[in-house]
Amino acid sequence: MNAQLRIARPVSSIDRSVDMYCRGLGLHVLGRFENHEGFDGAMVGLPGLRYHFEFTYCRTHPVVPTPTPEDLVVLYLPDAGEWLRTCTSMLKAGFTEAESFNPYWQQRGRTFEDHDRYRVVLQQAPWGAA
Repeated sequence: MNAQLRIARPVSSIDRSVDMYCRGLGLHVLGRFENHEGFDGAMVGLPGLRYHFEFTYCRTHPVVPTPTPEDLVVLYLPDAGEWLRTCTSMLKAGFTEAESFNPYWQQRGRTFEDHDRYRVVLQQAPWGAA
């Protein structure tokens, strides 16, 4: 299968989410749309990667984001320097550090929460060590 992964999330502020994820993770805006059947949205990621985030806002019936502490996006960063720089960038971008609900993620990673309480784990390990 040759698939592309989109992680779609309703957000309270598209601009704020785009700013936080671009500054925190070094992502870029890949596309935007306005009033597409009542929805506004933006996609952020890196050109050439097979995954990206989509942030949406419904103009007619806004959805209140309701993530749980176990709704996670986990990024594996094996290089310790890159991991530390990215952790610092996340805090500077406005994410807050959160204690993981599952203690496994605290062993080799740090968990960050955005303004809508969506969580991103930065795991300082290669994927194969998961």
